[in-house]
Amino acid sequence: RAATLIELMHTATLVHDDVVDDSSQRRGRFSINALWKNKIAVLAGDYLLSRGLLVALENKDYHLLEIVSGAVKEMSEGELLQIEKARKLDIEEAIYYDIIRKKTATLLASCFATGAASASDGADVKKMWNIGELAGMAFQIKDDLFDFSKENATGKPTGIDIKEKKMTLPLIYALNKVSAGEKRKIIRIVKHHNTDHEKVDWLVDKVLESGGMEYARKKMHELTDSAIKLLHEFPENEARQALEQLIEYSVDRKK
Repeated sequence: RAATLIELMHTATLVHDDVVDDSSQRRGRFSINALWKNKIAVLAGDYLLSRGLLVALENKDYHLLEIVSGAVKEMSEGELLQIEKARKLDIEEAIYYDIIRKKTATLLASCFATGAASASDGADVKKMWNIGELAGMAFQIKDDLFDFSKENATGKPTGIDIKEKKMTLPLIYALNKVSAGEKRKIIRIVKHHNTDHEKVDWLVDKVLESGGMEYARKKMHELTDSAIKLLHEFPENEARQALEQLIEYSVDRKK
């Protein structure tokens, strides 16, 4: 039941995300809002979320409901914070981590926590939440890296985060390394020329030259190492091995 609740909630957030981002594709296929417009997409997302909540209520899984409701709250706050900071485009790395922790990592944290809550006590639930949060932040940084790859298998074009004015870790690092003139040019491209392929290609090259990709990879692996170290506090068994493989896959994936 925990898996059903998480899956319905996750799908609902993806549907709503595509509306917020005005995205016409999801993993290389047309999004719901592209096929049936925003009104239908918003209602479909609401329906999926309500079905998930009802699964918990009908089975009196109030502990699962508490975890997932908290996750939805955090994810919404993260999205709002990202939209707010997109206006400025010159954010600190600490704020970036706060955004991805809330917006993305909370989802994976709730997956780990609800799994633990289905068969364990409060201490294990909290620890599993922390493991999922670390793994989720690493997952998001991996997504950031895709945006600056010349070729990728994500189903979304390179530079889509730039078009959506999202401040990713490689870009934040580059802004702190380039000259003042180049920094102004990068911000101007993100704000006003994010659909100009030639200018976006220049920006991507500048991020690569600055070492932004290497820095982001380093931070990503630090997070996964921390997650696995925490996971190893649990006894060695098949479940722990599966979770470790999941954490490793989240940063080794090609899409």
